[in-house]
Formats: sequence, structure tokens, C-alpha cells
Amino acid sequence: MKKEKLLLQLKEQLKFYQEIGAEFVFQTRPSEIDEIDNKEARFLSLEQEIKSCHQCDLYRTRRQAVPGEGNKKAELLFVGEAPGRDEDLQGRPFVGRAGELLTKIIKAMKFTREEVYITNVVKCRPPNNRTPHKEEIMSCYPYLLEQIELIQPKVIVALGNVAAKFFIPEASGIMKIRGKWHEFQGIPVMPTFHPSYLIRNERDRERKRMVWEDMQKVMELLGRK
Repeated sequence: MKKEKLLLQLKEQLKFYQEIGAEFVFQTRPSEIDEIDNKEARFLSLEQEIKSCHQCDLYRTRRQAVPGEGNKKAELLFVGEAPGRDEDLQGRPFVGRAGELLTKIIKAMKFTREEVYITNVVKCRPPNNRTPHKEEIMSCYPYLLEQIELIQPKVIVALGNVAAKFFIPEASGIMKIRGKWHEFQGIPVMPTFHPSYLIRNERDRERKRMVWEDMQKVMELLGRK
């Protein structure tokens, strides 16, 4: 609620500047201010809807749903599988060991976590971190679609099989499709290994090299290389 109040105050202040002719302060038209405000309101509403969601049985075993976090105007969107134990406890995506590795990857790509947006296909932790069931994925499908519509990223990185199949239904396996550009609703999608897979196979340097090659392609497309 505090965030919504601050947004309202900012909107009123900007309109006041425009009414007195202070163009040097802000050049955005009132309609653009409304658009920014409406998008922020939609995002806040969506996050609350996710946190209170009862669309599938995962709400019965979760501690809290995990909508996602980061820059809501990010040019780069990371999408994983589902929250794990640490994420379920903290209500934030990728905060365990896999999250630490993802943060290092993001930093190596010349981004910060605050610059990108990070979320999962499924917003609640499946029991014992099992793979999400099809009905659970379909229940969360509209949430991720709306997040993509609101963020409008330039690139999506799909982390692991579940995320890859969400964007590329015909995918036969992450090994065959990783490192190759695909497209989802006009947005380039780069599938790669999930950080947790790299952790489970810590001695496999070849897999780590593959992920870095995939991320270099993303950097090149975004002009960060």
C-alpha cells in the first residue's frame, strides 16, 4: 500500500509541474503518466493474485507463493522451473545455491539482479522439489503470460526443461535445443541448463562452458558483449 501511495503522489506532482508549464522538469505527456501508473497497478495486482492463488493444490503445501522480482521494465527475463525450499521460505526467486550461481552468471553478463527480472513457470513450491505436474503448469500459465506482457523483455532465458517446454512445446530435451535461438510471441528465447543442474554436476566443466556460450549469445543480442 505504501508503494501505491507513493506512485499516486508522484503522479499528482508531475501533473502539477506540467500545469504550471515546467517542461524542463518532465517531458512526459499526462497519457504516458497514466500508462506507467496503470502498468504498475496491474503488476501489483498480479503479484497479490499470485500470492493468494488457489488454482491448484500446491497452495495447500506452500508457505508462500513466489511471483518474481526485479526490474519490471527489464530487457532480460530469466524463467526457471518452480520455487525451492529457500524460495518458499523467503518468498523470493532463486535465493538458494542455484540462486547464488544465477546471480554470478548475471553479473558475468554485465547485469545486476536489479536490472533483470527473475521468475518461474510455477509460482509455488512442489512438495519435495519434484517436477511440476502439467495441471500445475497450466494453472500458472496465465500469470507468466501477463508478466511477459507487462515487462515486454527483449530476450527470455529459459532455465531448464520445464521452462524450455513452456516456451517451446515441441522441445525434445534441453540438451538438443540449448544454445539455439527460438521465439515466443515475437520475443527471442534462449534455452539453457538450470543452475541447479550445474550444481548437481559441479565437476562437469563442459556443461558450465555450454551455459556461458549460451549467455554470450544473449549478451551479443543485447549489445552487452
